[in-house]
Amino acid sequence: MSNRWGIPKDVEEQVIARDKKCVYCGEDFEKVHLSRKTKPTWEHIVNDIRINGADNIALCCTSCNASKGSKLLEIWLESSHCKGRNINKKTVSEVVRKAILNPPTL
Repeated sequence: MSNRWGIPKDVEEQVIARDKKCVYCGEDFEKVHLSRKTKPTWEHIVNDIRINGADNIALCCTSCNASKGSKLLEIWLESSHCKGRNINKKTVSEVVRKAILNPPTL
């Protein structure tokens, strides 16, 4: 998986090793992407492409990434997408919970 977001190679490798499922909905990624739920995409937890550390870069499924878009995480977690899939501050992965408690900055 390569990225066009300027994510440093070491961060990219760390995130790929860490995130084996969507950091939001928890769907497992598969080698063959039969749906938007099983295809990993690069995600900036805090929507600032300048913050490229492993505390802000994650892998999430295409469905969650498309739904979140440029919304602030706190706003998106209140969306119908999240409510319908039981995605909330308690169910997201540890990297997201840490970003909620202590948002990454430049």
